[in-house]
Amino acid sequence: MRRSHLVLPLLGVLFTNGCSQPPFDAAAEGRKLLQRDAEWAEAASDGKDVEKILSYWSDDARVIEPRQPIYEGKAAIRAYITDSLKIPGFKIHWVSENPVFSPDGKMAYMPGVDEMTVPGPNGALMTVHMRGITVWRRDPDGVWRCVVDVGNEPPPT
Repeated sequence: MRRSHLVLPLLGVLFTNGCSQPPFDAAAEGRKLLQRDAEWAEAASDGKDVEKILSYWSDDARVIEPRQPIYEGKAAIRAYITDSLKIPGFKIHWVSENPVFSPDGKMAYMPGVDEMTVPGPNGALMTVHMRGITVWRRDPDGVWRCVVDVGNEPPPT
């Protein structure tokens, strides 16, 4: 009888500890997220593969840019990317930094700076410097995907 009293608590400890997640390592996860974001920026800058660029957003993502409608979901974002890449001389690149994670490590946000080359009012190419913030979610497959992508123009100097 005494053995059965010991087995149940021992099984409880084994199952509880065996199923627990390792502690969240913000520094390591931050490096992974910054690397993923840099790969995304490179793909966008290259501008050759719309589907690769699109793969960094979640299915339910939203993109919010100055003087543009809000693009919701991959179909709308795909159209936005495709149309942008058709603009002669269009180029975009960004650098993000300092990821901040939710306590459970499933969400993060990162500020960044963007450079975008577009035709100006007279048709000549101009480079616009912007700032932005992206909100990321670690999906059930363990991959970080952007769920909200907001860009805006800094105040005039």
